Amino acid sequence: MTKPSLPELLHAAVTAVGGTERPGQAAMAEAVAEAVDDNAHLLVQAGTGTGKSLGYLVPALAHGERVVVATATLALQRQLVERDLPRTVDALHPLLRRRPQFAMLKGRSNYLCLHRLHEGVPQDEEEGLFDQFEAAAPSSKLGQDLLRLRDWSDETETGDRDDLTPGVSDRAWAQVSVSSRECLGASKCAYGAECFAEQARERAKLADVVVTNHALLAIDAIEGAPVLPQHEVLIVDEAHELVSRVTGVATGELTPGQVNRAVRRAAKLVNEKAADALQTASEGFERVMELALPGRLEEVPEDLGYALLALRDAARTVISALGATRDKSVQDEDAVRKQALASVETIHGVAERITQGSEYDVVWYERHDRFGASVRVAPLSVSGLLREKLFAERSVVLTSATLKLGGDFNGVGASLGLAPEGTAGDDIPQWKGLDVGSPFDYPKQGILYVARHLATPSREGSRTDMLDELAELVEAAGGRTLGLFSSMRAAQAAAEEMRGRVDKPILLQGEETLGELIKNFAADPETCLFGTLSLWQGVDVPGASCQLVVMDRIPFPRPDDPLMSARQKAVEEAGGNGFMAVAATHAALLMAQGAGRLVRATGDKGVVAVLDPRLANARYGSYLRASLPDFWYTTDRNQARRSLAAIDAAAKANDQ
Repeated sequence: MTKPSLPELLHAAVTAVGGTERPGQAAMAEAVAEAVDDNAHLLVQAGTGTGKSLGYLVPALAHGERVVVATATLALQRQLVERDLPRTVDALHPLLRRRPQFAMLKGRSNYLCLHRLHEGVPQDEEEGLFDQFEAAAPSSKLGQDLLRLRDWSDETETGDRDDLTPGVSDRAWAQVSVSSRECLGASKCAYGAECFAEQARERAKLADVVVTNHALLAIDAIEGAPVLPQHEVLIVDEAHELVSRVTGVATGELTPGQVNRAVRRAAKLVNEKAADALQTASEGFERVMELALPGRLEEVPEDLGYALLALRDAARTVISALGATRDKSVQDEDAVRKQALASVETIHGVAERITQGSEYDVVWYERHDRFGASVRVAPLSVSGLLREKLFAERSVVLTSATLKLGGDFNGVGASLGLAPEGTAGDDIPQWKGLDVGSPFDYPKQGILYVARHLATPSREGSRTDMLDELAELVEAAGGRTLGLFSSMRAAQAAAEEMRGRVDKPILLQGEETLGELIKNFAADPETCLFGTLSLWQGVDVPGASCQLVVMDRIPFPRPDDPLMSARQKAVEEAGGNGFMAVAATHAALLMAQGAGRLVRATGDKGVVAVLDPRLANARYGSYLRASLPDFWYTTDRNQARRSLAAIDAAAKANDQ
């Protein structure tokens, strides 16, 4: 029997999911197949509605080698495992004459730990272990959550937190899960044979396609101990998120509360001298942190340096002592010891990293209203790490609706450790960029309106002219507005003002769960939804409920953001343009994602309104506009209002 062609396979898969074949999807599938066959790398921008999941799944399944697919969001992981993969595998089975297996794999703390559930949680108090189910009053929210988790443990086949609906609080989940460092290991644990996390790993080892997340991909790359099974092909979806997720995993943090917990956990397991030394070091660190002011530490201050050295040395002594002593009076000693060891090792690792001081790290103080001060350390760049760990051993395909910034892929490529496209050299990963476009007719479906007449936004001060403009636009649109704000304070101020001025329901992020807010926004066309970062890229509301997307200002990183400003400075010191490489790239990605909320289906129409005149007037404005969908562009406020009113009238007529 002849081998089925890629177009045949794609046709079968698209038919199975009830989709429509699109030229962009076919072009993407061909490019992915070619990259995989040639063991090459590909960056592919596929606009909303292209059907990019099938554009990479079909050639990956046809290839036959093991593929890891890493996504940034839970929603896409679920879509792949619950919808796209089962249907695609069923559709391709008769043609491929084999049935590829697939599995989902997440970090250990995402799975219910049976040891924790049945043996209780090693506590920080003197009594050692307590039964969390007895201690939490059944009438309390925590108690109810824990009782529900205990019942669920008998029914669930996966133990995956995301399969529990409705979910439980982080506090409740922490009582029944462990990090990889706290885990006893399957061979030492009484529940090892039934362990949900181990079962997920075993399924992944046997699967042809393993679906995971960016964080686990980062852990696999950074920690050197392989978490993912060997694979020949890596596909990174939502690839615009990868750098920030990897940075997050590579960031260390120390807080006085965290150090105190480690002291309490270790105290009952080590000799008095070692415990006292860690306690004294902890108190010294706490005194320093009481005076900490937020901001970057170009050099580690002397008092912090001494406190961290004391912590590092005391932690090292405790780690040695924890390995040497046994105490039969401690119930379930192995679990208590493992938890204590994990928390002390974290403190030792972060304290040592900061005191050793690397030119490739950025250190800063942060203050949080609820949790107090912390000291944090993050890599200045993760590009070298990604180049070395991601692109060396396998073919890598990176895809997203927003990878092409300012007209080319080189900006995103550089953040991933890739030299400009076409650069030759022995140790330089070769890659190609491909934009397969979008099935939408952006110039006919959308308008980009820039409010050129407004005052340039400043850091401080209220923007009354912006709020007036917003009210007029919302009125013209008849509601139907997604408001994307650069800070929570701006979103709150706008919501408060609009609630007093506009006779439309205004939903505000934080007043309800995100899922609930988006559901309510989609259900009522007159409703407006205002919020900040997670709304810029997490909202998929096709149809008449979202016909106006407003951005209050260009979302540059805050000038006092320690990591972004350090990255900008490093580019400048190397002779580059730090503002364009860091701040403008950051803003372009977010704006492209935000503008992408408007047109989600072929019938959608609307306006993206940017209430920041710099998009029209500043030199970098053209770079940012080139990163957005190709909407019809205007700075005429009357044109924007007339268009919104016409779109609103058409939507109302359609409803009737």
